[in-house]
Amino acid sequence: MGTSPQNEFITMKKSLFATLGVLSMSIASLTACTNTEKDSERYPDKYVNTEMEYKSSFGDIVDVMKSYFTTERAEPTPTFELPVHAITAEQLIDEQSDVVYRLGHSSVIMKLDGQLVMADPVFSDRASPVQWAGPKRFHQTPITLEALPNIDVVVISHDHYDHLDKASVKALANKVDHFIVPLKVGDYLIKWGVPSEKVTELAWWESHSVNGIEYTLAPTQHFSGRGLTDRDSTLWGSWIIDSKESKVFFSGDSGYFGGFAEIGEKYGPFDFTMIETGAYNELWSQIHMFPEQSVQAHIDVKGKVMMPIHNSTFDLAMHDWYEPMNKALEISEERGVTMVSPEIGQRLDIANPMPVTKWWQQ
Repeated sequence: MGTSPQNEFITMKKSLFATLGVLSMSIASLTACTNTEKDSERYPDKYVNTEMEYKSSFGDIVDVMKSYFTTERAEPTPTFELPVHAITAEQLIDEQSDVVYRLGHSSVIMKLDGQLVMADPVFSDRASPVQWAGPKRFHQTPITLEALPNIDVVVISHDHYDHLDKASVKALANKVDHFIVPLKVGDYLIKWGVPSEKVTELAWWESHSVNGIEYTLAPTQHFSGRGLTDRDSTLWGSWIIDSKESKVFFSGDSGYFGGFAEIGEKYGPFDFTMIETGAYNELWSQIHMFPEQSVQAHIDVKGKVMMPIHNSTFDLAMHDWYEPMNKALEISEERGVTMVSPEIGQRLDIANPMPVTKWWQQ
C-alpha cells in the first residue's frame, strides 16, 4: 500500500505528525544506485504500468477523508482473538512436502523442493514508517524473526511499507541466502545491511534460478514509493515461482488488468495462487482489486487453488476486516474456483489443500 490514499489517511487520523509521515512515507528518498553501469532504459527515473498511469493528488486524500468519516462499518477490526498457530524452526526444517504458511497480510513462508522461501516478510507491529502510529497488527506473527531458521530465498513484490519492512529486512540480512527483488528495490536492502552479493534485481519477465527453483518477476498494475520524492522510482511486480513439484503465483499488489491473462498464457497453469484480496475501494480501484476481480485474476493466470492474501492483519480500507474473505469465498463458489483460507500459521499442503473453514467468523 505505502503511499496509496487509504493508507495515507488511516495514519493521518492518528496525529498530525503521523499524517505527514505517512503522506510522505518519510522524506528520505531512494539512495543513488551504486552500480555505475545502470543505464537509463533499465533504470529510468520513473517506472510506468503497462496499461495505465496511476496518479493521485491532495484532492484524492480529501475524498478518502470524506469517505472515512461517512462510511459506517460494523467491524473495522476483529472483536475476538484471531486463531494463530505457532510455527517452530524445527517444523519448517523437517517439513518434507511443498507447503505454505500465512504469516499475516501478504507475508508467507513456503517450503518448496526442500527449500524455505518467503514473500514480502513484514513482522513489524505497524505497516508504517513509524512504529508509534499507523495501521496496527490484528494478531501476532506465528513465528518471530529470531526463531526463524535459515531462509533460502526472500522475494519482495514492491517497496510499500506493508510489503517491504525495514526492520524485518535488517533482522533477516544474515538469515537469508538470497533476496530477489524488482529493479532498484535492492538498493534499499543493501542500504539496510544486506550484502550486495545476496541481492538480485529483476525487470518484468526476467528470471533467476536458485538451487533449481526459477523465480520470474511479472508485471502488476500498481505503483511504488516510500517518500515524497521517490514516486515510481522503483519497480513493482508479481512472482512466478517454478519448483520441481509445484508452480505458484504470488500477485503482490495490483489493480485488475490484462497482464494476468498474459501471465496465464506464458506461465500457467499454476498449482497454487496467492492473490491480493483486501484493502479495496472505488477511490483506488485502479491499483487494488475487488474480490470478484481477484477471483477473475486467479482464473486468468490459470490457477488451480487460490488463497486470498492482503487481508486480516491491518486496517487499510473502509470495508469490514472480514469482508474480503466472505466475498472471495462466495464468488469463488459461484465461479467454480477452489479457494483455501488457512488460519494464520496453519500448515497448508499445496498438493492436498484443506477445505475452507470460516475462521474469520466468531
